[in-house]
Amino acid sequence: MCRRGPFSFGSPHRRRRSEHISEPRINDRIRVPEVRLVGPNGEQVGIVAMRKALDLAREADLDLVEVAPQAKPPVAKLMDYGKFKYESAQKAREARKNQANMALKEIRFRLKIDEHDYETKKGHVSRFLSGGDKVKVMIMFRGREQSRPEMGIKLLNRLAEDVSELGSVESAPRVDGRNMVMVVAPFRSKADAKAESRRASRDAKGASAEVKSRRERAAQAKADGSTADDEA
Repeated sequence: MCRRGPFSFGSPHRRRRSEHISEPRINDRIRVPEVRLVGPNGEQVGIVAMRKALDLAREADLDLVEVAPQAKPPVAKLMDYGKFKYESAQKAREARKNQANMALKEIRFRLKIDEHDYETKKGHVSRFLSGGDKVKVMIMFRGREQSRPEMGIKLLNRLAEDVSELGSVESAPRVDGRNMVMVVAPFRSKADAKAESRRASRDAKGASAEVKSRRERAAQAKADGSTADDEA
């Protein structure tokens, strides 16, 4: 039987070791005689001895973090490493969230599309971009249309211009077999689009409730007036 060694694929020891290696060296863990020091605001301090760099870090109540270990000498920066790790984790989590939520929608055009169909499909593209989704726009060529790729580029460029307030071209028009493809990415994320949709829904409900309240007050006032006339 083949026994799994301590550094076999899938071993927890291997994973822990890899995670440890991926962390940058900080403070006393930086084992070099000198570093090229960068200040907390990105200013270049220059090449300084390791002891002096640590002294500067302690005086500023910051960490000395090795950011380019392969350089000669290695580059180290003064920073609040705990805050840096927290902000990096937040950004990575937000990026994963947006990436997971963003869908790639697909819209197909014919080269000889009439104006009504074009406006309809453009509306779909605009709706997808407004919702925070990417759109893959495909033009399907028929027969001799394949010899006129410039017409496909013209149509895709027109569409990109028409939706330029909602998104920008991420992948320029390119030929893919008998088709021509372009990808348009939204300016805002899926999370932002959902948040705005929720705000709009709350505002609409609030406005509806206010209209209903005014109607009820008017009806009550009318009823009160009728009662007063009857008593008189």
